[in-house]
Parts: sequence; C-alpha cells; structure tokens
Amino acid sequence: MKKYNSLLILFSAAVIGFTSCIEGNDKPGDPSDPDNDNILLVESNISSNTTWETGKTYVLGGRITVTSGNTLTIQPGAIVKGEVGSGSNATALIIARGAKIDAQGTATSPIIFTTVADEITPGEIASPNLEADLSGLWGGLIILGNAKASLAGDVTEIQIEGIPPSDTNGLYGGSNDADNSGIIKYISIRHGGANIGEGNEINGLTLGGVGSGTVIENVEVIGNQDDGIEWFGGSVNVKNAIIWNAGDDGLDTDQAWSGTLDNFIVVAGSETDHALEIDGPEGSFNAGHTLKNGTIKGNGVAELGDFRDGARGTFENIYFFNFADPATTDGRGDLSLSGDKTLATFAGGNLKFMNLQATLAPGVTLTTVFKGGTAAFATSVAAGANTVGATKTAFASTWSWTAASGAISDLK
Repeated sequence: MKKYNSLLILFSAAVIGFTSCIEGNDKPGDPSDPDNDNILLVESNISSNTTWETGKTYVLGGRITVTSGNTLTIQPGAIVKGEVGSGSNATALIIARGAKIDAQGTATSPIIFTTVADEITPGEIASPNLEADLSGLWGGLIILGNAKASLAGDVTEIQIEGIPPSDTNGLYGGSNDADNSGIIKYISIRHGGANIGEGNEINGLTLGGVGSGTVIENVEVIGNQDDGIEWFGGSVNVKNAIIWNAGDDGLDTDQAWSGTLDNFIVVAGSETDHALEIDGPEGSFNAGHTLKNGTIKGNGVAELGDFRDGARGTFENIYFFNFADPATTDGRGDLSLSGDKTLATFAGGNLKFMNLQATLAPGVTLTTVFKGGTAAFATSVAAGANTVGATKTAFASTWSWTAASGAISDLK
C-alpha cells in the first residue's frame, strides 16, 4: 500500500475544507469575499485564448483540456491545483493537438502544479503541509502534438495513456516533427499520478507526439505515482529536468522519441522502480533519442535503467551513485539490456553508451552493475570525484523544491 493511502484522512480533511470553500459563502472569486478573489475554479474546457494570472490559484475541477486552436497562458507565480479524483474523475490539464501552452515561470517565480490538499500559496516553494513523497492526489500535465511516433500497426495516431478512450482530446501523433505545442519554463509538478484504471496512471509530465517547435526547459516533477516524465514518440527537446520520488520510473521513453534531454537529475524515492526505462519502437518507424549530462541518485532502491524491446538512442556523460549491490538485492541496482531485440540494437550500434561513471557500493564491480557489455563504457569513481553528470546550479533553490529541500546537496 502506498504511503498516501495511509494518510487519506488527512487529505480528506483538506479536500473537505476546500470543497466547503467552493460550495459555501466563501466561493472562489466571490466578490462578497475579497480573500477568495485569488482562488478560481476551472470546471470546463478552455476553448478560447485564456490567461491565468500571477498571484492567483486555479483549481482544476476535472479533466480540463485546452482545445485545438487555443492558447493557455500561465503567468509566473501562478499555482494550478487539481481536485482529488481517480478513475474517470481524475483531474489533469491536457494541451490537445493543435493547442498551445505558454507557461513561462522564472527562476524566482516558478509556476506550480499540485493538489488541492496542498496548502501552498503563491510565493512559496516548499509545501507547508505535504511531504515530498506523497503521490496520486491528482493527475498531471499532458501535452499532445502532431509529431511522428512509432505505433503498433503503423497507425499515425493513438490515445494517450491515462485518458479514457471516450475523450478524443487524448489523441496524439501525426507527421509534423516541427509541431509547436508552446513553451514551458520553470514549472514544478507535484503529488500527481492518479490512477484511471489498473496499471493506467498519469505521469507527472506526459509528452505525446510533441514536436521540436515546442520549448521545454527547467521542469521539476516531485512525488508522482507513475513516471516523472514520459515521452511517447515526438521530437521535442527538453533541457534541465529534475525528478524526485517517482513512484514508478524517473524517466520513461517510448515509441521512437527522437529528441534530446540535456542536463537532468533523477533522485529515487522509496518506491522508484527504474531511474531510466527506455523502450523501443512499436511500429516500423525507427528513431533514437539522446540523454546526456545527467546525475542519477539511487537511494539504495531503484535500478539504474532497463532498456527494452529494441531500445535505441545515445546515453552519455551520466553519473550514477548511491545504488544497492545487485547481487544482494535481487537484481535491484543494475543497468540491464532486456531481450534479444535490445541486445541486437546495442550490437548494431543503434543503442550507444558513452562516458558513464558510477560510485559503487563496497565490493561491487562494474560488470555486476552494468550488464550486457555496457560495463565497457563505464568507469568507477570515488564519491564526489565524478567528471560527468548534471550541472546542478540550473536547479536553484529559488525555484526547485528538490534543491531547497537539500535532496541534491550531495551532488557535485
């Protein structure tokens, strides 16, 4: 049972309190109560160009979509909160194909996506009442585009996971790799990953068929029940991403995503499965992506990575530390190449590793950790002696709760 379930009573109280604010005389935006003018309930899809303002909190009353042809602008310092819900009632913010998001926070005034159980107010970075490993309290941010994805049966579009098939705003994929879904900078996504069905959770940030015209920089995902960030095809590039306490995988790539992730940190939590889960194409379209300049902290729990189903791509200048000995933890703590397809892409040069470094547990060797021949591209270094990895100054404590908490204070 996940930790958030054991604290359901606490969250229910917070939600009941907020719901009474909505339903009673203290209704968000009620002119008779100026104290609540800065809390606004969003209950329907966004079908015209809309701006959410600095200093205000916007509450998602359900699954809210910015529909095609429209732009949602979120100003620095705004807070977006999702009501608690699961199944078909899970809350999420969806940027549909043909729509755009312009969410440009700043290093001193980030945009925060969280749950209504979070008492955080504009101007704060750390939650005043929630722990950073609590998850599943709302959905997440989903951005969908018209770029190519490698899909089973070579279809050109498909429904994104986490959204019911009845909602056609959940479709992604196409043929325009330069597609532009907007800009997000300096955003923090917290406590998400609500489950809409067995094994079908929402990621913190989901990118489905998102094109290279989209700008994504300085993104943080904290305490998500499923993956931190997951790419489903597309060609978008991402710069400066930090994941803390993912409930499943830190970073997950699927369906021949062809972009680059540059400068990233993954800090595993008590339930993190893999720091990296890299899947291969599902159709005949093949493309590889690049992950570079990353630091991954295992906290003795997660696996370094699992490369599956003919995974492709380049993984370079990545530093791993604080992982358990795989020989004593039932294989936890290793980097594996799973299946013949992946072994073939590695042998054929379509899956590449370069300049991997690791600080290993006492007595552990590189070949124990880096499987399938990947140890040839790895070097063992003493703690703090790494010469590759993320530039952690990009994650200043003025915008990142992970940094402000001290969770990356031991990174070089």
